Amino acid sequence: MGGNQRLTHPNCHVLASNREMKFFLSLLLPVVACAAILPDSIGPYQRGAVSQPALADRALWDEYGLKDYEAVVYENGKAKFTATAYQLQDSTGAMAAFDWQRPEKSTPSKAAALAAETPDSLLLLHGNYLLSFEGYKPAQPELDAVAANLKLVDGTSLPSLPTHLPEQGLIANSERYIVGPVGLQKFVPDVQPSVAAFHLGPEAQTGLFHSSRGNPVEIAIFEYPTPQMAMKQIVEFSKIPGAVVKRSGPLLTVTVNPSDPDLAETLLSQVRFRADVTLQEHIPTLRDNIGNLVINAFILIGILLIFIVAAGLSVGMLRAWRWRGSKNPDADTVISLHLQ
Repeated sequence: MGGNQRLTHPNCHVLASNREMKFFLSLLLPVVACAAILPDSIGPYQRGAVSQPALADRALWDEYGLKDYEAVVYENGKAKFTATAYQLQDSTGAMAAFDWQRPEKSTPSKAAALAAETPDSLLLLHGNYLLSFEGYKPAQPELDAVAANLKLVDGTSLPSLPTHLPEQGLIANSERYIVGPVGLQKFVPDVQPSVAAFHLGPEAQTGLFHSSRGNPVEIAIFEYPTPQMAMKQIVEFSKIPGAVVKRSGPLLTVTVNPSDPDLAETLLSQVRFRADVTLQEHIPTLRDNIGNLVINAFILIGILLIFIVAAGLSVGMLRAWRWRGSKNPDADTVISLHLQ
């Protein structure tokens, strides 16, 4: 065996591959850790197992703009609970997901502006995030810490369309917000996507109302960008068999084959477009501060005094120069008449 020959162990390539894999994982782990949505701890509970369970109606989640989500089991000794966070494209999609995921028998909660709770669960909206807690309801300081950990929070205001839904007789937790054809087919199947014409940019709010005749009455309010678009689409909505349609500004309210026609007419008459007039907010400036006004007045007085002194000195120096160079020094003297 020559000196230039080298022995190659049959497992050396495998060992090298394992080392490369460990090195790659060591670089990847910090990235995965940074991608976590929920914090390492919530109150006395510590972050445990993380998963991404399968989503039902993934097409609807995609329509709402789902970007990322995770479910984390938090543990404190033998006590544990599950927290799930959904990151959506914007606050509108998160609000629509909140209406959809809200438990049927839940009640409003003070944990957030839009929140619902049951005896052992809490669902709330924070910007473009939907947060769910099962088995434990965090206190407000704990919720504030969770919110502070969220990244890229959308702070835009929520749509005003839900406020047009009548309140009297509304069945609790029956509201649904629609932003596209998938949600329309799921919640209002009697209205075809081609009739709603989502390419024009409408959104819709639905709700169920108690009826003395048995089955509840459902109405859907479609909001279009302009009243002209709504005027055009009311013709298409009127072609739906059994549809009752009303327009108010850019709003189109429709109910299809209502079990209580009188209630349906009452509900449609209550939907009126109210234009929101926003006055330009006055932004205070330095001129609005009385202290700055006084200081500026003294500065102006100082400038005027300097100008007066400089002007007086200039006139005096000019007269002295003229007097020295003049052949008749008494030319500028003052003539006094000694009148007695």
